[in-house]
Amino acid sequence: MTTSINSKKSYILSITIIGVLFFIFGFITWLNGILIPYLQIACELTEFQAFFVVFAFYISYTVMALPSSWVLKKTGFKKGMMLGLIVMSIGALIFIPAAMTRIYAFFLLGLFVMGTGLAVLQTASNPYITIIGPIESAAKRISIMGICNKVAGALAPLVLAYFVLSDGDAFVESLNAMDASAKAIALDELAARVINPYIVIAAVLFLLGLMIRFSPLPEIDEPEEEVSDEISSKTSVMQFPHLVLGVFALFFYLGAEVIAGDTIIRYGITLGISIDTAKLFTSYTLAAMILGYVIGIICIPKYISQKKALEISAILGVVFTLGAIFSPAMASVTFVALLGLANALVWPAIWPLAIADLGKFIKTGSALLIMAICGGALLPLVWAKLTVIFNSQDAYWVLIPCYIFIYMFATRWHKLRSWK
Repeated sequence: MTTSINSKKSYILSITIIGVLFFIFGFITWLNGILIPYLQIACELTEFQAFFVVFAFYISYTVMALPSSWVLKKTGFKKGMMLGLIVMSIGALIFIPAAMTRIYAFFLLGLFVMGTGLAVLQTASNPYITIIGPIESAAKRISIMGICNKVAGALAPLVLAYFVLSDGDAFVESLNAMDASAKAIALDELAARVINPYIVIAAVLFLLGLMIRFSPLPEIDEPEEEVSDEISSKTSVMQFPHLVLGVFALFFYLGAEVIAGDTIIRYGITLGISIDTAKLFTSYTLAAMILGYVIGIICIPKYISQKKALEISAILGVVFTLGAIFSPAMASVTFVALLGLANALVWPAIWPLAIADLGKFIKTGSALLIMAICGGALLPLVWAKLTVIFNSQDAYWVLIPCYIFIYMFATRWHKLRSWK
C-alpha cells in the first residue's frame, strides 16, 4: 500500500512539473504576438521585416530538433530539460544588449536561442509525458499539458504589453511630432522597456532549470518494448512509416492551428468587423481549444480512444472549415474560432500514435515530430498568398487537405509498420 501511495505521489509530482514546463512553452511562444508590433515600432521595421520575429523563433525548431535528440541521448530526459531551460535563459539575456543598441539582429538572435532551448525542452518533455504513464491515456495527459500551454498563451501578450506597449497608440502618434534626435531618444526609451521583463524571464528560466536538476522527477529510459523481429531489425528512424506520416500530420496540424489563431483577426477586419471587436477573436479560438482539452481529459480513454478522438477532430476540422468558407460574416468567423475545438486533441493524439513501437529510436522520432512545428510558419504564408489570389474567405480552402491528411493518419496510416 505504501509503495502504491508513493508511486502515485511521484506520478502527480511529475505531471505537475511537466505542466509547469508546458506553461513555459506557451508563455514564451505567445510573447511573439506582442513582440512583432513592439519591435516594428522600436526598430523602425517594415511589416515584412517585423515578421522575421516568427521566422527566427520557429526556424530554430527545424534547425535544432535533431541536434536536440543527440543532446538528449547524452544527457537523458531530466538533464535535457534543465539544459533547455538554461539555454532559453541565455536567449532572454541577449535581449538586454539588443535593447541597449536597438539592433534588430540581436533581438532575432535572442529569439533563435530561446527557440533552440525550447526545441531541447520540447524534444524531452513531449515523449516524457507520453511514456510516464499508460500509453492508452497519453492523450489525456497531453490534454492537461495543452491547457497549461494555452492558459499561458492567453496571459503572455497581456503581461508583456503592460510593460512595453501600454501606451502604444499615443506613443506612435507622438513620434510623428518629433524631430530625428527626439525620435531616436524616444525609441531608445521604448526599447529599454523590454530589459526588466526579460531579466525576470531569464532569472525564472535559470532557476527552473536548477529546480528540474534537483527535483525528484524520475529519469525514464528508452522503453524496452516487445516488438516483432521486423521492427527490431530496423536500422533507421525513416523505416517507420507511421512516424514519418505522423511528422507530416503534425506539420499540417501546426499550420491549421496557427491559421485558426493568427489569421482570424485580420479575416474579421476584411469582413468589415471593427478592430475593437476583431481583436478579441484569437482569444475565442484559444477558448475553444481549452474546451477541447477539457473534453479530452474527461473522455480519453474512458469513453473514446485517442485514435477515435483524432478521427473526430479531423472530421470537425473539415466541417468547420467548410462552414467558414460558405457562411456570411460573423457566422464565418465563429466557424474559424471553432477550429480551435477541432484542433485541440490533434497534437495530444498524434504524439503517442507516432512514437509507438520506436524503441531505441524514440528520441530521434521525437526530434522529427518537433521539426514539424515549422508547419506553423509555412502554411500561414500559403493562406496569405491565397488571400491575394482569391480572397481571405476562400483562402481557408488550404485547411481542407490538412484535415484530410490527419484523418487518413488517424484511420489507416498510424497502423503502418512497413513501407511495403
